[in-house]
Amino acid sequence: MKKIAAGLAAFLLAAVVFQPSVVEADNRTSSDVEREIKALQDEVQKAQSEKNKAAKEKKEAQHYKNKTNKSLEYVMDQIEIVSNELSKITMKIEETEDNLRKTAKELKSAEERIKAREKLLEERIRLIYMEGEVSYLEVLLSSTSFTDFLNRADSLKTIVDQDQHLLVQHKQDKQLVVDKKKELENQYAEAKTLYAQMEERKQDLNEKEKEKRVLIAEYDQKIEISDDISAEQEQMLVQLATKRSDLLKEKDKLAAEEAAARAAKAKAEAEARARAEAEAAKKKNTSSSPKPSSSGGGTYTGNGGPFAMPVSGAYLSSPYGPRTHPVTGQVQSMHTGQDFAAPQGTEIRAAESGTVILAEWWSSYGNAVIIDHGGGVWTLYAHIRNGGIKVSEGQKVSRGQKIAEVGSTGRSTGPHLHFEVRVNGSAVNPNPYL
Repeated sequence: MKKIAAGLAAFLLAAVVFQPSVVEADNRTSSDVEREIKALQDEVQKAQSEKNKAAKEKKEAQHYKNKTNKSLEYVMDQIEIVSNELSKITMKIEETEDNLRKTAKELKSAEERIKAREKLLEERIRLIYMEGEVSYLEVLLSSTSFTDFLNRADSLKTIVDQDQHLLVQHKQDKQLVVDKKKELENQYAEAKTLYAQMEERKQDLNEKEKEKRVLIAEYDQKIEISDDISAEQEQMLVQLATKRSDLLKEKDKLAAEEAAARAAKAKAEAEARARAEAEAAKKKNTSSSPKPSSSGGGTYTGNGGPFAMPVSGAYLSSPYGPRTHPVTGQVQSMHTGQDFAAPQGTEIRAAESGTVILAEWWSSYGNAVIIDHGGGVWTLYAHIRNGGIKVSEGQKVSRGQKIAEVGSTGRSTGPHLHFEVRVNGSAVNPNPYL
């Protein structure tokens, strides 16, 4: 049983953990890895189920083992009681046998007395037969004097008393022999019967003891098998968890690569679209075409993109791209958004409708709000003043709705809005979107 369980667990573990990937490594995507993770999770649930089942069977076996142990204790107590009874009966049998030996002498003496009396009685009967019946009256009448009469009367009485006493003793001795034999035989037979019954009872109890010990051994085996299965399933769960961790890392890597590819594509498309629109605007020679102002320039009104301006009357103080960081002084650090300089408390509005997924302090961004617009596109609003967040996580917002107020929290040199556009988690140039 143990070998079968171990073999099954090992086979299942090998089949799940070490199965080759269906998709070649070069062609694998995060979706392929996600399917593998799901299949792996199913196996984890199966392994956990087997482990739980083994634990339940162990608990049940332990319960019945404890119950059988109590029953065994009762049987052992009964065996001890019967053994004590057998000892008492054995002593009684030995005592009865000793009494039989002692009584044998008394019986022999009684039998000898009976034989002696029987001999005396035979002689008396033979004498009476040979001499004829003697008349006690003739004996008395043939007395020569009164004294002789009294002597003869006394002698006759003695003879009669002796004869009668002899007969009574003879009868008593005979009855004694019969009674003693019968009594001892009954006692011996009773002791032997009781001993046989107790022996049979003890034999039954011994059989029950064997049955209980066999059951306990079986329960011990079940407990041991359950422990083995639990250990094997535990090992399997650890290896499955390791495999799942590796797959999750692979999935994150592939997802990041895919997101980066999509972001690059979206960025390229947006930039191409912006260039095309700019070229078209130049061809029309319209002075109303919005252009981004340089740092410290006039009011920034957008670049004709699909998103509304998050602040009004602000100028672009720092565009997207490499720059010397104004706080750290780091040369050619990457600025992941656009900074719009505006007075403290200026209203910040949602660039597009969506769902708020963050509305709290967020590291160097200070107080920040992030809105998910669907399709992997987010907008981020940072450095909001303390108490200036006007929405909450999970809230639905509309395009142009007030969501916050300009501040200078986090890593900031003055009141402004840091605005980002993120595609699948990666920051892109917001310019084509506004």
